Amino acid sequence: MAIWVETERTGGLSRQLRSSMAYVLLIVSIIPILVGYAWLLIATFSYRTEGLLPKDAEGHVGGWTLANWAFVTDPLIWRVTLNSLLIALAMVVGVGLASSLAGYALSRMNFVGRRGFLSMTLILHAFPSVTLLISIFFVLQAISALPGFGNIFGYNTVGGVALVMVSLDLPLGIWLMKGFFDNISWDMERAALIDGASRFRVWWEIIMPQIRPGLAALAIFTFLTGWSAYLIPATFTIGTKVSNLPVYINYLMSETSPTNWNQIAAVGLFQMIPILVFFFFTQEKLLNIYSGGTKGGV
Repeated sequence: MAIWVETERTGGLSRQLRSSMAYVLLIVSIIPILVGYAWLLIATFSYRTEGLLPKDAEGHVGGWTLANWAFVTDPLIWRVTLNSLLIALAMVVGVGLASSLAGYALSRMNFVGRRGFLSMTLILHAFPSVTLLISIFFVLQAISALPGFGNIFGYNTVGGVALVMVSLDLPLGIWLMKGFFDNISWDMERAALIDGASRFRVWWEIIMPQIRPGLAALAIFTFLTGWSAYLIPATFTIGTKVSNLPVYINYLMSETSPTNWNQIAAVGLFQMIPILVFFFFTQEKLLNIYSGGTKGGV
C-alpha cells in the first residue's frame, strides 16, 4: 500500500513537472513577440526610444508625445487606407464567390478534365508571385487598352491590383472550399435534387449554410492577405494615389535622410487596428472551423 501511494505521488509530481515545463517553454517562446509589441506601443507615443525606454530630445527618460500620430490629419493616409480596404474587400468577395462555386463543382460533379484542373490549381499555387510579375504587367497593360475597363482594372489602378490579388489567391481558396464541400453529407442534397431543386438552388440554400465556418475562415485569410499586401501594389502602382498602407509605410523610409522610426511604428500600429478588430469579431468562426458539416456521403 505504501509503495502504491509513493508511486502515485511520484507520477503526480512528474506530470506536474511536465506541465510546468510546457508552460515555461510557451512563455519563453512568446517573450520576443511580447517585447516587440511592447516596443511598438511605446515607440508610437515617444519622441525616441533606447530599447524599451522612451527618451526626450535631451536623452532623459520620458519624452511622451502625440506628434507621431500627426499623420491622421493628412488626407493621404485615409486615401491609402481606403485603397487597402477596397483591395481586401475585393479579395473577400472575389475569392469567396469563385472558390465556393469552383469548389462545389469539383467536389460534387464528375466532368472531363476534373483531375487535370485540380492538379493545375495546385501547380499554380506553388508558383511564387514574383515569378509572374512580368507576365502580369503585360496582362494589365492589355486591360488598360480596353475601353471602359482600363480605368478600373488596368495598370496603376486599385481594381487592377485587386484583380491580380484575387487570381493569385484563387488556387488556395478552391482547394480549401473543396475540402469543406467534401465533408458535407450527400443526403440532404440528394433529397433536394429528387424534389426538383436546381444545382444552383442546392448550392445556395442547402450546402452554403453548412460551410459558414469555412467561408469565414477563407474570408479572414483573404482579408488579411489583401490588407497587408505589398509586392503586387508596389509593383503595379505608381505614386501614392493608388497605393495602399504597406506601400505608404515604405515611402516613409528614406535612403538619403534620417528615418523617423517612431512615426513608422505609429503608422504600423494604425494599420494593425482594423486587423485586430476584424479578428476580434471573427475568432469564434475560426475556432469552429471544423463544425460546418457531417462527414460522410459519397
